Amino acid sequence: SRAISSVAREPGLWEVDANLRPEGKSGPLVRTLASHESYYARWAESWEFQALLKARTIAGDKDLGERYEQAVAPLIWSSAGRDGFVESVQAMRRRVTEHIPAAEEQRQIKLGRGGLRDVEFTVQLLQLVHGKSDESLRRRDTTSAIAALSAGGYIGRSDAAAFDHAYRYLRLLEHRIQLFQLRRTHLMPVSEAALRALAKAVLGPFSNDRPPPSSLLATWQKTKRSVRELHERIFYRPLLNTAAKLSSEDARLTPEAAQGRLAALGYRDPQGAMRHIEALTAGVSRRAALQRQLLPILLDWLAEGVDPDAGLLAFRRVSEALGTTHWYLGMLRDSTAAAERLCHVLSNSRLIADLLEVSPESVAWLGHDKELTPVGFEAQWQEITSKMSRHSDPESAMRLIRLIRRRETLRIAIADSAGLLNQDQVGAALADTDRAAVLGALRVAEGIVSAAGPLKTALLVVAMGRQGGHEIGYGSDADVMYVHRALPGYTEEEAQEQAARMVSKVSSLLTQPLKPAIMAERVLQMDADLRPEGKNGAMVRSLDSFAEYYRRWSLIWEAQALLRARPMAGDDALANDFLALIDPIRYPETISEQDIREVRRVKARVEAERLPRGADPARHLKLGRGGLSDVEWLVQLLQLQHAGKHPELRTTSTVEALDAAAGLGLLTAADATLLADAWRLASRIRSANVIWSGRASDLLPSSRRDLEAVARWCGYEPGHAATLEEDYLRLSRRARAVFEKVFYGH
Repeated sequence: SRAISSVAREPGLWEVDANLRPEGKSGPLVRTLASHESYYARWAESWEFQALLKARTIAGDKDLGERYEQAVAPLIWSSAGRDGFVESVQAMRRRVTEHIPAAEEQRQIKLGRGGLRDVEFTVQLLQLVHGKSDESLRRRDTTSAIAALSAGGYIGRSDAAAFDHAYRYLRLLEHRIQLFQLRRTHLMPVSEAALRALAKAVLGPFSNDRPPPSSLLATWQKTKRSVRELHERIFYRPLLNTAAKLSSEDARLTPEAAQGRLAALGYRDPQGAMRHIEALTAGVSRRAALQRQLLPILLDWLAEGVDPDAGLLAFRRVSEALGTTHWYLGMLRDSTAAAERLCHVLSNSRLIADLLEVSPESVAWLGHDKELTPVGFEAQWQEITSKMSRHSDPESAMRLIRLIRRRETLRIAIADSAGLLNQDQVGAALADTDRAAVLGALRVAEGIVSAAGPLKTALLVVAMGRQGGHEIGYGSDADVMYVHRALPGYTEEEAQEQAARMVSKVSSLLTQPLKPAIMAERVLQMDADLRPEGKNGAMVRSLDSFAEYYRRWSLIWEAQALLRARPMAGDDALANDFLALIDPIRYPETISEQDIREVRRVKARVEAERLPRGADPARHLKLGRGGLSDVEWLVQLLQLQHAGKHPELRTTSTVEALDAAAGLGLLTAADATLLADAWRLASRIRSANVIWSGRASDLLPSSRRDLEAVARWCGYEPGHAATLEEDYLRLSRRARAVFEKVFYGH
C-alpha cells in the first residue's frame, strides 16, 4: 500500500481503498480465508454481497485467489434469499443518494439520481436475484451483465440498449473529467472553460467540432432522465421481491422440485400442471426464457385463486394465442399489477378466462386502470356507426357489433375483478353495452327491410325489468317491448307487417350463428314477455294500440311492469310520446285497495309457483325470502302508491327508489339501507356465479368450492366463504322481515 500511494517525487499510481473489507474501516486490514468465509456466512450485510460481485484476484498467490473466489461464490448467489434482501439493497441506494452534499447533488455523475450508481445498483440487484438459478448472469463487469440480462429476457432489449449507452456515456464523462487534473472526482465542472474543454474531449481526439457547453449539459441531463426512469421502473419492480424468495430449485423449475411444489401450492393435478409448464418453457427462444423467469412467480399467484389448474391451462392458452407478440411477456415482467391481475382472473373466473383466450390482445388492458374504464354508450355507438359505414353487408356489420359487445363485456368484467367498479356501476355499464348492440341491430334490420322497399314505420325498443333499471348482470337477457308508429302515407296494416318483420330481424341478428363463429360470445336474447297480454299478445304494437289496450284492458301488474320501462333504441319522437302515454299509468294519482290486494296476491302466487321444485327458499337469490324479488316488489308497490304525487319516486332504479322512499318517510333510513344492502349482495352473488362458472345461477352456492369463489368475487378474504353465507342468510332474513312489514302490513 505504501509503495503504491506514499508521498514521493512522482504522484501515487492510484489510491488503495480497502473500505469494502469485512467490517469496513473497523475490521482488520487482512484476514485468513477461513475468517473471510466465517464473516460472510454469519455477519455480512446484503450490500456486501453486492460488492463481492466484482471481486477478482489481481495479485499474489493465484491458488489462494481461486480458493477465495470459489468460497464466496455460493454465498453471493444465495444472498438474495436472505430476509428483506431486495428491500435492503433498495434502501442502501436511497441512503447513498440522501448523503450527497446539497452543493454537489446536481453535479454528481456517479452517485446522484440518474448517475452511474443507478445503473449499477439496478444491474447488480437483477444479477443477484436471478443469478442464483441462471449462471449466464454471473458477470463482473456492468456492460456484459446488461447484455446477459437482455439475452435472458430479464430486461427488454430497448431498455438494455438504453442502459448500455447511458452507462458508457457516463463513464466517458467521468474519465474525461478525471483526466484533466489526474484527480479523483465525479462532479460536473461549473466553469465555462472547463465545460467547453469537456464537451470537446467527449468527442475524442479525431473530431474538429467544438460544441458549446449547453450541448454537453443537455445531453447529460437527457441521459440522467433516461437512467432514472429505467432505474425506478426496474429497480423497484415488485416482482423482484417474489423472485428473491424462491429457492434456486424452484426458480429453475426442475421437474422434481416443481411437482412437489405444485402439490404443496394446491394444484390438484401436479403432473398435468407440469406438462403445461414444460410446453411453455421448452426451447431456447427468448419467449421460453421469459416464461422460465416468470412462471415460478406466476405459479404462486395462480395458486392463490380457487382453481389454479384451470388458471394455468388458461395462461398457457393465452400465451400460445399471443405467440411471439413482443409486448405480452415483457408487460408481465415489468408490471406486477398486470401479472397479478392476470393470474387472479384466470384462476378465479371461467368467464374471463374464456373471453381472454379468444381475444388475448385484451391482456394489454391489465396494466392500465384507464384502459379498464367502461366505454360509455355514446363512444360505443360512435364506433359502431363508423364501422357500419365501412361494412354495408348485414352479416359483417353484425359481426362487428357483436364483437364490440363481447369486448366491452370483458373490459367490464376485468375492471370488476380489479375492484374498479361497484355493483351499480357494473349493471349500468353492461346495460350501456347492450343498448349499443340493440341499436346497432335495429339499424341493420332497418337497412335490410329498406333494401326491399321503403320504410313504412318507425320502431322503438323499450327496455323493461332489470334492463330498464340499468341493473343487469353478466349474461342477462334483455327484457323489452316493441312499439311502432306508421309513417305518413302508409296504412296501419302495412306498418304492422313491416314492424313485425323488423322485430324478428333484430332478435335474430343478435343471436343467429355467424360464420366463422364468434367464440365465447354470450348472445343477447330479447325477451318480450312483459308486453301487453304477455306471451299471448302481439310481439309489436303501434302506439295507438298500446293506448287503446291500456285504456281498456290494462291490469295492475302491467302498470307495475311499466315502472322500469325505458326507451332503449329507436325513434326519439316515438320514445317521448310513449313515455307521455305510460307515465299516467305507472304513476297514478291514486291506487285502489283492490289493486293493492291484487299486487300482493300476485306476489304470493309468484312465490308459491315460480320457485323451482326442491330449491331452498333461503338460498334462492331472486325468488327466495328477502331476495331480489322481495325488494323490487316492495319498491314498486311504493311507487304505484306514491309516485303520482312524489316525482322523486319516478325512477327505473331500485336503489334510487329506495333512497327516495326513505327521503319521503315511506321507509325508515335503516330499513331502506338494509333493503339496498340485501339487494346489492344478492345481485353481486348472482353476477359472481356467472363470472366464476360461466353459467347463470339464481342460487347461493352450496358447494364449498363454488361458495369460496363467489365469496372472493364479493370482496371476502380467502377462506371466508362461510362468512359470506352467514352474511347473506342473515341479511336476507332481515330484509324479508322488512318486506312483510311494509308490503303486507304485518
